[in-house]
Amino acid sequence: MKQHLEKNRFKFLRLLASPTSTNEAKEIGPNWFASVMGTGIIANASASLPLISEYLQGFALLVWIISAAMLFGLSFAMLIQAIARPHITRKHYNDPVMAQFYGAPPMAFMTVGGGALLIGDQVLGAELSVQVSWILWSIGTIGGLATAVIIPYFLFTRYQVRHDAAFGGWLMPIVPPMVSATMGALLVPYAPEGVMRETMLYGCYSLFGLSLVAAFIIITMIWSRLAHHGSSGTVRVPTLWIVLGPLGQSITAVGLLGGVSFSAVNPALASAFDIFAILFGVPVWGFAMLWGVLAMLLTLRAWRLKMPFALTWWAFTFPVGTVVTGTNQLAKHTGLPVFEWATLLLYCLLLIAWLAAAFGTARGLRHGKLLKPVPAAAPVEAFKKS
Repeated sequence: MKQHLEKNRFKFLRLLASPTSTNEAKEIGPNWFASVMGTGIIANASASLPLISEYLQGFALLVWIISAAMLFGLSFAMLIQAIARPHITRKHYNDPVMAQFYGAPPMAFMTVGGGALLIGDQVLGAELSVQVSWILWSIGTIGGLATAVIIPYFLFTRYQVRHDAAFGGWLMPIVPPMVSATMGALLVPYAPEGVMRETMLYGCYSLFGLSLVAAFIIITMIWSRLAHHGSSGTVRVPTLWIVLGPLGQSITAVGLLGGVSFSAVNPALASAFDIFAILFGVPVWGFAMLWGVLAMLLTLRAWRLKMPFALTWWAFTFPVGTVVTGTNQLAKHTGLPVFEWATLLLYCLLLIAWLAAAFGTARGLRHGKLLKPVPAAAPVEAFKKS
């Protein structure tokens, strides 16, 4: 599998570097990084599953190495593309749909960075794995804060959108700070003791709040669009699963932050943070289950309407993965077997979703369809069955 990924990586570079006519030109967009996120979250989830994680360490390491190779290959290809063909980058930034996915690269960096800390020490060593995690977290956090400001600003001032345009992709630019809070929680114990560590903890909570409030606003808009206009029934439907991303990631973030707070603040305050992980996590988990069922029903509806494969299928992976890690945190904080078994069930669904997305991507690469420039199309219109 690793050789296959290396082959595809060099195929990217050859295609981007080779002169081609306009009709034959190939390009990659930031949405490709969703595949890194979806792969990396499997490694991170596998490393800490209840009951069976000790049997999955080798598998988790292999998947993390694959996700790291994918991150390196895509980052290099995007850099070459940005230098050699900057008009593509400008086109993506000016596209009100594609621009939303610029939140994916920062999350991909931090997902792999979290894996370096959870699993990477087996090959990097303890000290280097921490350093790599700090570097990738810093890159992802800076990039994520940039997308959380720039893309919504463009949405408010530049992008022309319809009244029924709200979709799951609007969450992509504002979710990276939530991932920063989650992965930053893993790094809190490695920050210098005292003020620096305490600042790191509160900084992560600030990133958590930044993303959470914005996510709830957008989720409300998506709910309103579905209620008033219905679903599109197209390849945009899988992006409804992105809603699970901030929900699951927020549960994971408060769970991890509650656990590490004992090393950063006084015991009384740390206990409050630890309790907050349950008071916040359980209700949000309930809504995540509701949204998961609704997203499943809408996806099945789109499937009956012959929804084709697109890179949006990777929205089935990372968001579900965050619910896996969030449910695992609830299992640890409550000690309830129901959350342990729910974690394992959701993990199985995550693996199925990854296989579907990976198979479709491999097939699309083989036929060259996924590397073709996305043509300008009419706005996607939602509808209801009469």
